Order: sequence, then structure tokens, then C-alpha cells
Amino acid sequence: MTTTRSGKPTAPPSRSTTCCGTRPGGLHGRSPEPTAAVVDAQSVKTSANVAETDQGIDAGKKIKGRKRHVITDTLGLVLAVLVTAANVHDTAGGKLLLDDLAAAHPSVTKVWADGGYQNSIFNHGAGLGIDVEVVQRSHARGFEPLPKRWVIERTFGWLMQHRRTGWGFGTAST
Repeated sequence: MTTTRSGKPTAPPSRSTTCCGTRPGGLHGRSPEPTAAVVDAQSVKTSANVAETDQGIDAGKKIKGRKRHVITDTLGLVLAVLVTAANVHDTAGGKLLLDDLAAAHPSVTKVWADGGYQNSIFNHGAGLGIDVEVVQRSHARGFEPLPKRWVIERTFGWLMQHRRTGWGFGTAST
């Protein structure tokens, strides 16, 4: 049992992600296995000590660094991750993630994506028994969270809150 600085006992940490234990989906009559997911990619800058061969340039966002391809469930919990050079297209990373998702979570039958993914990912998903659907942007002015996809944007926000994942440092800390 852990204690606070004042010596009072605290509850053990909860385990909520698939890599660390069971998912909290069994609550409220829900299945503990995910049936739907969201896919997206994020380009992040790297530090100066990362080898040039591990980096790329995302010309659309003008970022030299790496790209995180992530699939989360509808709660925002990470199901699969792929880190590539920033010049790798979202569709190429998305196909590899769908393969990982189908192998690790065969119960997933629906994946939502943004408009940056090309038609080949839909065909690839269909071959795996996964329906990939693009969430269309509304034409309203200003910021408006997209239905279904705001969950993965929140997950990227969680990742960026931690400095070690905010930049690609490229070396292991000792």
C-alpha cells in the first residue's frame, strides 16, 4: 500500500488501459472489449539529438520530426500506436494500425477517421471486416468539436501534457 507525504494510506492506482490491465468498459452493462475505434495521426517536432534517418518532413504542416499514428476506443484509451517519420502519409500508417487492431481486438467492427485518409484505407479495412467511415467537417465558422473524433484529439492532448512525449527525444533516459 502506498502512502502520502503525511503518512496516510492511499488507494492503489487504478488500471484503465489495455496495456496495463483491464478496460473499464464492463461498467453499466457494456462489454469490456471495444467494438468501435477512432484513428488519427499527429506530427511532432523532434529534438536535435534524433538521427536524420528517423525523421521526416510533414510538408502539409511544415514540421520536421515524427508522426504518431494512434487508434483509440470510444473512451479515448489507446488500442494501437505506430511512430514513423513525419513524411509517412496518414493512410500508410493507418493501414498498418488496422492490421494491428484486427489482430489484437477482433471485436472492433467500426473505425472513424478524418478526411485525410484516402480510399485505400476503406478497402483495406473492409478486407479485415472493419467498416472505416470518414467523419465530415461541418461548414460552420469557428471551432466545433467533431462527433466521434473529439475523443482522439483529447488523447493527443493527454500525450502532449507530458513533456517526454511532447517532443521526440530519440534517446533512452538512464
